[in-house]
Amino acid sequence: MSHEPIAFVGGGNMAAAIVGGLLAAGRPAGSISVVEPNEVQRASLRERFGVQVLAAADASLAGAAAVVWAVKPQAFRAAAAPCRPFVASALQLSVMAGIRSDAIAAASGSEVVVRAMPNTPALIGRGMAGLYARAAVGPAQKALAEALLAPTGALLWVAREADLDAVTALSGSGPAYVFYFVEAMMQAAQEMGLSAEQGKQLALGTFAGATALAQGSSEPPELLRERVTSKGGTTYAALTSLEASGVKAAFVNALKAAQRRAKELGDEFA
Repeated sequence: MSHEPIAFVGGGNMAAAIVGGLLAAGRPAGSISVVEPNEVQRASLRERFGVQVLAAADASLAGAAAVVWAVKPQAFRAAAAPCRPFVASALQLSVMAGIRSDAIAAASGSEVVVRAMPNTPALIGRGMAGLYARAAVGPAQKALAEALLAPTGALLWVAREADLDAVTALSGSGPAYVFYFVEAMMQAAQEMGLSAEQGKQLALGTFAGATALAQGSSEPPELLRERVTSKGGTTYAALTSLEASGVKAAFVNALKAAQRRAKELGDEFA
């Protein structure tokens, strides 16, 4: 990885996850700066990572090869205004939900914008992020965006910016769905006589193992499911109950609701 200066605007959890991953991958701390108005957060970033922290944007941002926008969406316009005089020549890499690339281009003064929709497992390097690049983004800038985000987990490019709304619904919000099912399995475990801790251990182990099996198999999930579903057996009884309750249809509808809300948020911030 080359060591061009990189600037972050916002120093919250996602920025910290990316910074930590870059440092672990060998990037020197001196090549990273973070604009973060919160004094406590600045002190934490300085202590944890040894990077340069700024209370406000200044001319030092002008040398950055990339600016990573990692502020809360509602704070973006206010955060971008003082940065604009210094960042127009950099790649604009956004990890903000709901802020479309048109708004980022207008606020930063640059058409070289990549939007990324990461998720919270990025905090442990096991994330899943969807990426979209505007037409002005060349191969070198796409490679730089990939290099910056690769330490957080897997990456998937999409051809249309609207597809990021579906990415948000599937993987951006996805960890919450997994936690939701783990909660349900823990509740069921207690109702069946096991402890909550036993239920948690069984649920998490099952999710981890089933995911690893699916990732390592060339067969579709449908076939993997059928192989553990003997007619008249326990799995068959459970899945029959789920189908009778309309769980799959409800879950698909839930993801579509998340997609609609992602679009609505983009419309609001636009």
